[in-house]
Amino acid sequence: MDRSTVPWRNTTHDWTSTVDVHHLTRIRHDWATFAPNGTQHLILEVVAYAADEAEARGAGRCTVTFHVNGSVSVADDGRGTDTRFDHHGRAVKKPIMASKDLRFFDHPEAQLLPDGHPRRGMSVVAALSEWLVHTNRRAGGSWSQRYEFGIPTTDLTPIADDGTTGTTVHFRPDEPVRTAAGPIADELSQLVTLWPHLSVEVDDRQNS
Repeated sequence: MDRSTVPWRNTTHDWTSTVDVHHLTRIRHDWATFAPNGTQHLILEVVAYAADEAEARGAGRCTVTFHVNGSVSVADDGRGTDTRFDHHGRAVKKPIMASKDLRFFDHPEAQLLPDGHPRRGMSVVAALSEWLVHTNRRAGGSWSQRYEFGIPTTDLTPIADDGTTGTTVHFRPDEPVRTAAGPIADELSQLVTLWPHLSVEVDDRQNS
């Protein structure tokens, strides 16, 4: 535990729990419960965060891209994932990928996603992905980090600012999750309309 983050208030995630291996393992061992519609459900878990941001700001946009290698990217124009600096001056990103979302996980009354299944958080996406790259652009800096099955495989790496803010989550679901459902782009386009403040574009490049 990094004691320099202890005073930070936990609202959605525990700042002191950088990687919760037990939590990630539990998800992987019961993937059919946590990703009931396969890749589609994982996409909705990611887009839900963009929808939260859009609601807080009054409006927002995101693009869901299906890539030819079976991966998916979700890019939004929000403020970026909360990233702070500890007393050593090191950037510390809120541990949304590798620890549970305190609002939803294990909460019987957690909100439902547009597919009718419970929202549990971004850690479900990370735990059930062969790899995931989180690119995070904020007013105070930009960073990227790679995960494999929810475990960070790189440090939080600074990247050049491009004048924008927002997040891009690019992930390739594990094979059982990826093959759990057929083509989903058209159905996804309908489901995301249930978030009134968020404009979503679906870009299907799978057959390009």
